[in-house]
Amino acid sequence: MFQTRNSILFSSLTLLLLVTLLLNISLGQVAIPIKEVVKSLVGFNSSKETWEYIIINFRLPKAITAILVGIGLSISGLLMQTLFRNPLAGPYVLGLSSGSSLGVAFVILGAGILPSFLAPFLLSSYGIILASCIGSFLVLLLVLVVSQRLRDTMSILIVGLMFSSFTSAIVSMLTYFSSAEELQKFTFWSLGSLGNLSYNHILILTVCVSVGLIISLFSIKSLDALLLGENYAKSLGLNIAKSRRFIVLATSILAGSITAFAGPIAFIGLAVPHLSKLLFQTSNHKILFFSTILIGAIIMLFCDTVSQMPGFDFTLPINGITSIIGAPIVIWLIVKKKSIQ
Repeated sequence: MFQTRNSILFSSLTLLLLVTLLLNISLGQVAIPIKEVVKSLVGFNSSKETWEYIIINFRLPKAITAILVGIGLSISGLLMQTLFRNPLAGPYVLGLSSGSSLGVAFVILGAGILPSFLAPFLLSSYGIILASCIGSFLVLLLVLVVSQRLRDTMSILIVGLMFSSFTSAIVSMLTYFSSAEELQKFTFWSLGSLGNLSYNHILILTVCVSVGLIISLFSIKSLDALLLGENYAKSLGLNIAKSRRFIVLATSILAGSITAFAGPIAFIGLAVPHLSKLLFQTSNHKILFFSTILIGAIIMLFCDTVSQMPGFDFTLPINGITSIIGAPIVIWLIVKKKSIQ
């Protein structure tokens, strides 16, 4: 009975993902019939060349990015909530987002002190992605080094929050001494964007997300054991330190790469794992892993569709939409905290 229910839910979510994907590509400033979208996706020419161009060069890359972002942030949120056994932990609790922001802030807000021969590259899209990756990677190294010396998982959470506060303070100082133009550019990056990636960017992001998912998949048994407490996990013969490193590494790859390419996207990683648990009513991470992937992709595609403002000639920032949708969910989770296992 339970397996039948799960099969129906997975089938329904898969169908919903397909429908959401088609609607995401169909709706926007220029409405394209779903029939034409399907024709383009399966390799046939659309009735209009402009529709074909919009689908292949703009909306399809944006939809793929939304799926990757939704999957990566949702899984990293699930990993963090289980590792810290904290229902309000998200993918950025280790300070990775702040590290990425610091790297980007040094490039954008510190543009005046950059060497003249490096400035054009560092201020390009590749340069900003590289700066974000370096900032996130440095925070990851610091967290891994500290985690080697700490036995208590909650201490790692506190250290991550301290790293986040420290890097945020440096960003604030850089902001204070920056020009209006630099502040505007940094603000636009911090709002997040799914639409500025080429297929080369998407390929790199796909590789990063795939690596993070593979590491997460091999950590499923560890996650199930950790859910019942570290002492119980040790009694099962689990190497806590090794499992913790793999979980932190997977989260860092997922959250760090997504922040680098799409900017800091809020609430998806925090809310989606709980939606998955509530829908499937289980703590089995084999089920939660795949359900979180589907729900994360669906929610992110839905948020992106809303941000496109179908029928209007402007696009809303994706971070604003995810926050508007995610914040009420998080508030509801806090109110219902006693029911969260």
